Amino acid sequence: MWKADNWKDYEIIDCAKGEKLERWGDYLLIRPDPQVIWDTKKIHQGWKHPNGHYHRSTKGGGEWEFFSLPEQWSIHYRRLTFQLKPFSFKHTGLFPEQAANWDWFEEKIRHAGRPIRVLNLFAYTGGATLSAACAGASVTHVDASKGMVGWAKENAKSSGLEAAPIRWIVDDCVKFVEREIRRGKHYDAIIMDPPSYGRGPKGEIWKIEDHIHGLIRLCRELLSEDPLFFLLNSYTTGLAPSVLSYLLATEIGTKYSGRVLADEVGLPVSSNGLALPCGASGRWESRE
Repeated sequence: MWKADNWKDYEIIDCAKGEKLERWGDYLLIRPDPQVIWDTKKIHQGWKHPNGHYHRSTKGGGEWEFFSLPEQWSIHYRRLTFQLKPFSFKHTGLFPEQAANWDWFEEKIRHAGRPIRVLNLFAYTGGATLSAACAGASVTHVDASKGMVGWAKENAKSSGLEAAPIRWIVDDCVKFVEREIRRGKHYDAIIMDPPSYGRGPKGEIWKIEDHIHGLIRLCRELLSEDPLFFLLNSYTTGLAPSVLSYLLATEIGTKYSGRVLADEVGLPVSSNGLALPCGASGRWESRE
């Protein structure tokens, strides 16, 4: 497992009975997690005094219950600052487990010895975008949600990266890639964090099982002659790391010399020393 174990402002304190107790800066949140199927006791005092608790509904979805939680606050990761706010379907605007990938590709960008152009698809609130920009890359950030792109710009400003070479694009990712191919554009690295299911700005339907292979094949046409890496993330339960590995090996590894690795990504649990799995990632990287 690739663990995001360098956080100072975030931790999973404990997890039991379908929920996890997290510290986001100065605030404690309780959120449901489908991986937490063990029925151990909730001993830590934080379970009794959270600042926010997301209650899952038996009918699907759920709702927040707040106890002295501000509408918005910030946390830091290395030189980056992220604005957080609880919103629908239990999210806070950040997936902290992705720091395991940020650390990996930041090092690759810094040691590349050349300018690196990164395309970040399904870019959400900009964690990967800002990490790549902080390492010195120029980044094209693409997401179908205008609100998420606006949030990412807030994070860039909070991190002192408002003047960084980042191109902010609100668009359907597949259509954007198709247009970039027609324009003859190329990138040295591609990051994609596709949802299991989603809709584009004009109602385009995305299902990862139906569309991910075709998108990777399209993205192969956008890679430069000497690409640095390709990162594919998935939170879809049915897509094991080996599936991500096969997708990248088939479409990227057959054209470029390098290696493919895939594994779960996860977060350490302070109370018991375990690591909670939080999805999977596949990485193709050059042998520089």
